[in-house]
Amino acid sequence: MPRVAIVSKPRQEELRHLLPELVAWLRARAFEPILDREGSEYSTDAPAIERKEMPQHKPALVIVLGGDGTLLSAARAFGATGTPILSVNLGFLGFLTEVRLSELYPTLESWCSGCHELDGRAMLHAELWRDGTLHSSYEALNEIVVSKGDIARMGDFTVELDGKLVARFRADGVIVSTPTGSTAYTLAANGPILTPDVDAHVVTPICPHLLTLRPIVVRGDASLTVRVEGIPNLALLTVDGQQAVELERGDELRCHRSAYCVNLVRIRDSGFFEALRSKLSWGER
Repeated sequence: MPRVAIVSKPRQEELRHLLPELVAWLRARAFEPILDREGSEYSTDAPAIERKEMPQHKPALVIVLGGDGTLLSAARAFGATGTPILSVNLGFLGFLTEVRLSELYPTLESWCSGCHELDGRAMLHAELWRDGTLHSSYEALNEIVVSKGDIARMGDFTVELDGKLVARFRADGVIVSTPTGSTAYTLAANGPILTPDVDAHVVTPICPHLLTLRPIVVRGDASLTVRVEGIPNLALLTVDGQQAVELERGDELRCHRSAYCVNLVRIRDSGFFEALRSKLSWGER
């Protein structure tokens, strides 16, 4: 039987009734569900597997039960496989998770019937280089952030594009964002909104100590380098707001378009701008 992976938001009380019901629904239609550890707290009706190991079981579909944060975690886990992801909003904003809980089963019926489209979202690949050696690498759906620690003093950063200097500046940090991530942290830092199909990245300084420094949009195949020149006490690399790595002076973060993309299952053509209007009140007077 084809497998369906279910990725769940932690500590979500709705799952106590929802997960056993969903598992039974899938099995009645000849699918074998597997749960992550978060979901296994609410149901013992299906095997529990570590989230990072779920792609090895080659599911035909990933069902995300949660908010945008849960979707981001699932996207990084399954980004290399291209497995379709159907996201159900149990969170607060749900900008990416467009399916309401009341629409879960009709949406699954549509997916079983092949009445769906895949919305491909580009990912960002980042490599952390330290002392000329590759330290670690990451994939992000929203953004990569280099920022100073908790003390109220700025850090010193350098940004290069294809090996050429863009700027040296003092700031709280730098955001390198995908088009999907342009409506997330970089939007809060006064960055521009990009439609998801734009082949580009956004570089947004966080609270720079310069009136003339503004976010910039660069082409999608560009190579970006963010270098930590000076830090007051602590600097962090953050991936999609969920993974954090402590940085040292002289560390380089090299970013470029990932070889992978995330495939979101879309049943209705609700549209990107409808989401902007309904979720972020875009264009309201």
